[in-house]
Amino acid sequence: MSRNAKINGLLLLLVAALAVLPLALGLGDHKEEPFTGADGEAETAITEIRPDYEPWFSPLYEPPSGEIESALFSLQAALGAGVLAYYFGLRRGRRQGEQRAAARAGSGATASEADANADADVHATATSAATVTAEATATPDKGA
Repeated sequence: MSRNAKINGLLLLLVAALAVLPLALGLGDHKEEPFTGADGEAETAITEIRPDYEPWFSPLYEPPSGEIESALFSLQAALGAGVLAYYFGLRRGRRQGEQRAAARAGSGATASEADANADADVHATATSAATVTAEATATPDKGA
């Protein structure tokens, strides 16, 4: 097993532990709504400390239900992930373009030859990633 595979496995176990441990340990069992967001927790704490407190402003839009609020939050997270993925993809593409230009300049190869070599490198990387993914999904889970 390669070093990257070990690191990825360890990170996956860590994420799973972060998701399962609060449920397994019963954290939040003493609360009416055990896993509310930070806004709800802050409102409760402020009301306990100072019952006559009035907020400075009210929300511009109050969703009619918790499900819609959750869906809007998920949409916001998905849009943010899309923006980050676009940014990192753009950076990687620019870096690959710079590498192709440097390879062309250094080897004296024509643009089409350098592009063909770079495309072969990208294809090899994608093929190895697909192979790793296929192996990971085909391997039976020994821990279950």
